[in-house]
Amino acid sequence: MSRPVRSRLAAGALAALAVAALAGCATASPAASGGSAAPDDTHEGDTRVAVTYDGGVLVLDGETLETVDQVELDGFLRVNGAGDHDGHVFITAEDGFHVLDSGLASGTVEFTGEVFEATAAGHVTPHGGRTALFDDGTGDVRIFDTDAVGTGTLPEFDTITSDAAHHGVAIELTDGTTLSTIGTEEARTGVRHLAADGTELARNEQCPSVHGEGALKGEAVMFGCEDGVLLFADGAFTKLDAPDEFGRTGNAYVTDTSAIAFGDYKTDPDAEGYLLSQLVRIDTDAQKLSVIDLPDGVEYTWRGVGRDAHGDVVVLGADGTLSLLDETGEVIDQWDVIEPWESPTEWQQPHPGLHVVGDIAYVTEPAAERILAIDLHTGEEVASATLDVVPNEFAVVGAAGR
Repeated sequence: MSRPVRSRLAAGALAALAVAALAGCATASPAASGGSAAPDDTHEGDTRVAVTYDGGVLVLDGETLETVDQVELDGFLRVNGAGDHDGHVFITAEDGFHVLDSGLASGTVEFTGEVFEATAAGHVTPHGGRTALFDDGTGDVRIFDTDAVGTGTLPEFDTITSDAAHHGVAIELTDGTTLSTIGTEEARTGVRHLAADGTELARNEQCPSVHGEGALKGEAVMFGCEDGVLLFADGAFTKLDAPDEFGRTGNAYVTDTSAIAFGDYKTDPDAEGYLLSQLVRIDTDAQKLSVIDLPDGVEYTWRGVGRDAHGDVVVLGADGTLSLLDETGEVIDQWDVIEPWESPTEWQQPHPGLHVVGDIAYVTEPAAERILAIDLHTGEEVASATLDVVPNEFAVVGAAGR
């Protein structure tokens, strides 16, 4: 077993990486993580919404949903909040991770010129003041201070190498150690725990098709497997088996104020489309996994689950409903918010999405070229906008959306 290499490069040595070639088509798989819930005292007006479409990114005011500005970038684009204090966004394109200033602090919406070049740009994982970018084409992970982006020059970053290229994810913990997936182009098997110098401390390879991560209260971290969930807590891995022979979790919906995690759950590997009708619930304190059935008629995709300010679960259904569940999985309330829709045939295709910030649920309705904001106390629409583009992915950034 080869030892992973961890190195630090100065921004001045990275001129080749800083070329802002604004063209591309992302090939990475869906994002792993639903956004963390925001505290009760946040103000949604301190946010921006970055919406991708075919040919660019539209930036909206988070309170009114009015268009602030837009920028052009060719190809299929993915979007992730950078996690910093100034409202930057990572736009994933064919050539790498582009830094976009949403204008929240600067007043100007523009690409900063910072591009972390990648063969196949994948997951973006901010956590504890550090951000990890995973290149699926090489297996390399670049980790840097979250607030260092936005200067126009790439920040200093550490690099962790994988034994082989694969679609993966990594997260640096607050003690300076890193969790990084194990895999090849043919198969993904588990997760490594690495010291700050890259030395391997532990590994677990009982997580076939490992995908996605989520950090919870006490910095417990979960990863999805095709037969359950892999937990990391207090320096040790624990595998929680699914009750079904095939019980795949690929995306985590977590908040760092709760020890309860939720994930998507798929039991039929041959099912057509992307609609699911169950969630997996993980109690990281008790180290127990259970499966939650959603109300009749409620099916969702990986874009349609979030957590609110109280840790409750919000699900956007293909029947057009928004369902609110408590942490036990019991339904608290349900509202009709958009028109019913059908599963996409490819995950990249525009279809309704959800992001939850505090007690506001942001919902896109691509068929109507619309975005709306719903008050989760009442189910009432508090803002909406008809766009001049078909919205695809989106992220909410800022004081309440980091």
